[in-house]
Amino acid sequence: MRMISSQMRLGIVLVVLCSFIASCTTSANNQYFGKNLVPQDNVLRYISGSEPESLDPQIGTGQPEARIYIALYDGLVEFHPKTMEPIPGLAESWEVSKDGTEYLFKLRKTGKFSNGDPITARDFVYSFRRALKPELLAKNAYLAYPIKYAEAYNAKKSFVKGSDGKFLLKRDFEGDSEKKETNSEEGVAAESEKKPDNFGPDSETHRFLDEPERLAVPSDNESLQKLLEKNAKLKAAVKGKKLVPITEKHLGVEAVDDYTFRLKLFQPAPYFVGLLTHQFFRVVHRGTIEKYGKDWVKPENIVTSGSFKLVDHKPYDEVIVTKDENNWDADSVRLSGIRFFPMDEATSMMNLYKYGGVDAVYNHVPPAAWNDQIKQFKDEYLNFPEVSIEYYTFNVTKAPMDNVIVRNAFSLAIDRDALATFRRTTKPLVDFTPEGIFPKYEKARKKVYTRLLKKQGSSMEEWKSRNFDAEKARKLLGEAGFPVNGSEGNYSCPDFPIDKVSLLYNTSESNKDVAEFIQAQWKQNLGITVPLKNMEWKTFLNVRKQLDYDGLGRAGWVGDYMDPYTFLALFYTKNNDSSTGWYDPKFDKLMDKANQENDAQKRFELLAEAEFYLMQQQPVAPLQTQATNWIKKPYVKGMYPNPGTLHPWKFVYIEKDESKWDRDVEKNIMKVSDPTVDQHVARLMATQEAAEKARKAAKDESSAE
Repeated sequence: MRMISSQMRLGIVLVVLCSFIASCTTSANNQYFGKNLVPQDNVLRYISGSEPESLDPQIGTGQPEARIYIALYDGLVEFHPKTMEPIPGLAESWEVSKDGTEYLFKLRKTGKFSNGDPITARDFVYSFRRALKPELLAKNAYLAYPIKYAEAYNAKKSFVKGSDGKFLLKRDFEGDSEKKETNSEEGVAAESEKKPDNFGPDSETHRFLDEPERLAVPSDNESLQKLLEKNAKLKAAVKGKKLVPITEKHLGVEAVDDYTFRLKLFQPAPYFVGLLTHQFFRVVHRGTIEKYGKDWVKPENIVTSGSFKLVDHKPYDEVIVTKDENNWDADSVRLSGIRFFPMDEATSMMNLYKYGGVDAVYNHVPPAAWNDQIKQFKDEYLNFPEVSIEYYTFNVTKAPMDNVIVRNAFSLAIDRDALATFRRTTKPLVDFTPEGIFPKYEKARKKVYTRLLKKQGSSMEEWKSRNFDAEKARKLLGEAGFPVNGSEGNYSCPDFPIDKVSLLYNTSESNKDVAEFIQAQWKQNLGITVPLKNMEWKTFLNVRKQLDYDGLGRAGWVGDYMDPYTFLALFYTKNNDSSTGWYDPKFDKLMDKANQENDAQKRFELLAEAEFYLMQQQPVAPLQTQATNWIKKPYVKGMYPNPGTLHPWKFVYIEKDESKWDRDVEKNIMKVSDPTVDQHVARLMATQEAAEKARKAAKDESSAE
């Protein structure tokens, strides 16, 4: 049974003693939804979601953890509180090479860990290497795969070295002939073939990273033999050569000096600086981890790098953090601390908020039945577009969901318009990238889809019918060998192996409501009653990731950065994070081609081709584009309904002057200037702007000469 903190328990008891109906029918004369009790201790009380999987930022993968990591750990860059675009963090500025594969970050010399140790470029080298260490089994490791040799190191692969000291090169064994270059007879080239660029200081590491990319092959003999059996050219080239294990020293990261950090990618990734806001790339303290091992995150051991440091962690109760005076940005941090409360039950959370026990809740908390009532409180209720989707995964490695026809049938049998009406805050979704978030991409997608569908003898109108087509769904099941009998309202599918299918979801009221709604849809439209299984968040994540489920699993994704690639990348490479078991080299090639394109609109068109191909394979059933749908007290300032509803806590503060509280947030919160927040952001941006200005001046001066 879950434990609840003493404050929460008191709040819930008091609320339950009152009539639920009375609590939800607040008088129209009441301006606020419940009590407005401004915390006198300047400590924010926030419901953060499920119990965090871990306080290690390179272990936890979900939003419940991310909300806490943002307080405890700093990265090279941070989220802009409104837009989620990257702004300077521990890196005061950065520069990107002309070819888009190399980054130089200039670190602040004032960065410190919570124990007072300075934060240097070597700490980032350690943090990135640790994150990709195979033994760590970090589920988010794939995020770092654009870094040169990151995937190869994480997968324990090896280089292939000849007796002459030369290594096989990746380009000589790629299927795309356009990428091939003339080389020696066996596709072997000298490492010095390509001259290093002059981007940043020279070093032995830089010269190595700037060489043509080496071929990486499995280190274990069984996997290697399987690969060689499929590629005669590679088999001949590898024969008689030595395998050299890829180590952390081969990764595309380098401490050029104490305060200059270099990142080398294997190909351009236009979104990459935005990606670095993610928790996975935040800096951790080497000495503490090496001393305490897995216990380094315990309150008595932990050393952090963020605006706040850990005071206490009571599992299933609360996580308490306090302002870290050692932090480089401490002078601008307004909160004295934060109390994060892990909770799942929506009604309990809303009642606790109404009672005044907490100051804000996370996104998607208000139950659908409450929304009409709550949205009248215009100073508190926030429902803005979100870079977030909800969908169901198919386990394509197990029958019957290994059949794309069956997957298409189950997806078509969901009435997404009815689901959106039921949820009240969401929009129907049939593709994988959210609607209304990336307008330029959506324009490119419409253009590409129209062209590709025409080739297939179809149209956009027919494509959009995937929103719901029960008749076609039943027809497809029949084609797959599972005929649907009966008529409307009384269908049955007696041959379908229902014992091999269930719908797994993580425990929460809203997830349960959606699962039951869709269960009813499949019963009504296909004559199949899919069993429902719920599971605690921490267990659920591992079960889904390891494909240890039958049939379907609930999933939601909040973009890690503001680019459609953050969604499509879930299916990229064999070791992807889709939790479906689906992988296709053709999809990967389309994604790679997109990121090698410098023209933004052409890149979007290539990504759209990849999405079109993905959705024809249907490894997931998209359901809805989410909306932020949350509530906060009007005295909580600097906490915005940004597209990810992830809050950089350094900008949040409690305003005791009622005349300065947020008012009519739908109209004002994202438009009206808050000098406290805007000046803080401007101070951080100034270092990057100054660096860009200096580079431009130097370039102009060089051109003039």
